[in-house]
Amino acid sequence: MKVVVLGAGLMGKQAAGDLIQNDEVEKVFLADLDTEKAVAFKQKLDSNKLEVIHLDAKDEQSLRAVIEKADVVINALFYTFNVKVAEIALECGVHAVDLGGHIGGATDAVLELHEKALEQGVTLIPDLGVAPGMINIITGYGAGKLDRVNDIKILVGGIPVHPEPPLQYNHVFSLDGVFDHYTDPSHVLRDGKLLEVPSLSEIEHVEFEEFGELEAFHTSGGTSTMTETFSDIDNLEYKTLRYKGHAEKFQLLVDLGFTDRNKTVEVEGQKVKTRDVLREVLTPITVLGDKEDAVVLRITVSGTKNNEDITFTYNMVTKKDRQSGVTAMARATAFTISVVAQMIGAGLIDKRGSYPPELIVPGDAYIREMAKRGVEIKETVQRTAFQQ
Repeated sequence: MKVVVLGAGLMGKQAAGDLIQNDEVEKVFLADLDTEKAVAFKQKLDSNKLEVIHLDAKDEQSLRAVIEKADVVINALFYTFNVKVAEIALECGVHAVDLGGHIGGATDAVLELHEKALEQGVTLIPDLGVAPGMINIITGYGAGKLDRVNDIKILVGGIPVHPEPPLQYNHVFSLDGVFDHYTDPSHVLRDGKLLEVPSLSEIEHVEFEEFGELEAFHTSGGTSTMTETFSDIDNLEYKTLRYKGHAEKFQLLVDLGFTDRNKTVEVEGQKVKTRDVLREVLTPITVLGDKEDAVVLRITVSGTKNNEDITFTYNMVTKKDRQSGVTAMARATAFTISVVAQMIGAGLIDKRGSYPPELIVPGDAYIREMAKRGVEIKETVQRTAFQQ
């Protein structure tokens, strides 16, 4: 199996490092516009399997020349490239997976390529990060064990192991992305109806081993395709986990207009966007740097099976790898997309077409593979027989 990884950022490099561990992977091409860091990474790994190649993702010919080298493409570029990469992969007859991009409709556009992918004998799977991604796979796995699904509740978040004031938060992705997730409306299913609820709202407190009582609140984007996939169930919601007090502090910033994309103020004759000010103020305060992070997750899927009420609960706590220095978020994200790419290459995933993760990735095999990489997802089951 030959795999191309587009993008030599943190996620791309971590995925490439995971791929070369598989004896079935013959070659890994790590492609980026700036090859300097990729070359340094290759030297560190000291593997003949890994080859660094130049890529100008804005140039279709460059993209095609790189993609056609592979059996499977891992797209770790910015989400605005997702549709173009999927389209070129189809033309080349190459399977492709990406890290997601429900913002701007990128994921929907990739899924709309389903018929073309079927014709080409190609598998496309978007949204293979953590949320969406990992949560979709786990939710789909739990739902697949039931005759009827009634309720799905997803709690997940990236948090510092040692929180510091004022926000007790360190960003591992773009702060602009955080602002969007905190301000765009969230989508939930309630009593079978799709509703919008304000982000940062309906705060609840949940206990996590090692971290004590955390808070959970609505944020946008995490459910991605799942409100459609599970549109026939009663209730579905996704909430982000943070340390207590975080949502209230951020709500004040939202209320004051600091996260508004268009709000400006005039300072000494110069118009300044308040969002730009907030981003520049918070960036040095919330940068993760060498600090230790964790990804915490709890998913409950409830319904019925063989005349029993059953609830499957999935818990995960993953921390930064101190030996390699790779963050918990990078491990959870990059391992997810790498594992799924390898499943396609090995034939474990053999359905052709374009599918969201919850409808195509075998959850049992995924959980086993993640455990081999030190990311343990634990399942517990609660059963209650129907009352006669």
